[in-house]
Amino acid sequence: MALSAHKLLLLLLPLLLCQSKAKGNTCSDCFTQSSAAYYPNSDKEGTETGACEYGTFGATLNGGDVSAASNLYRNGVGCGACYQVRCTDAKYCSTDGVTIVITDLGASGNTDFILSQHAFARMGQNADAGASLVSLGVVGIEYRSYPNKNITFKIDQSSNLYYFAFQIWYQQGNKDITAVQLCETDNLTCKLLERSHGAVWAVASPPRGPLSVRMLLSGGVDGDETWVVPPNNIPQNWTAGDIYDSGIQV
Repeated sequence: MALSAHKLLLLLLPLLLCQSKAKGNTCSDCFTQSSAAYYPNSDKEGTETGACEYGTFGATLNGGDVSAASNLYRNGVGCGACYQVRCTDAKYCSTDGVTIVITDLGASGNTDFILSQHAFARMGQNADAGASLVSLGVVGIEYRSYPNKNITFKIDQSSNLYYFAFQIWYQQGNKDITAVQLCETDNLTCKLLERSHGAVWAVASPPRGPLSVRMLLSGGVDGDETWVVPPNNIPQNWTAGDIYDSGIQV
């Protein structure tokens, strides 16, 4: 006996809902439940001594809204990744939370983030709510990767004509940068860089002229690996300490 369209829809509806829910659980916009603490003496800025080796820039990077992480650090692969972090107590917490950048390795109990005190307080609805959060010390949070800024290259102070190193800031936490090439734009001669430490990539006898950076991205929902070439190059007259906008978000 043939089913009516109405009965067929009723039979299929639970299956459709399950498929939609399963798909939603793998989306890059979904939040992960966790908890966060903060480290002391960081109410105005981050730290200069983080494991990602950002140095003095680590204190003011992202306006001081930075964090140490344990599992998300991933031996330095997670350095520079952006996350939206918001606490879950409706009495104190804003709906937007705060956007942080991973700059250090650290662990505290079962927390995924040890925020700067500056970032921790900014999760509050206002200054008083932020102070109340700080008094709690550890709070429940939810977080997700958040590519709100372009990938940025900061030339390391140790760079010269014979050695080139730079840091990568603001990659999306959903994907990892697992390999980097530096290429001459004139003849496309490329050299593979090594992850020196933390977020620093380096190469001896670097290419000359304007330089194109190629980054291998891996992970994410699909698990694929993809080479990405930002539209903006590092100019020929670069100097140590310079900061360059790649022109893309990943």
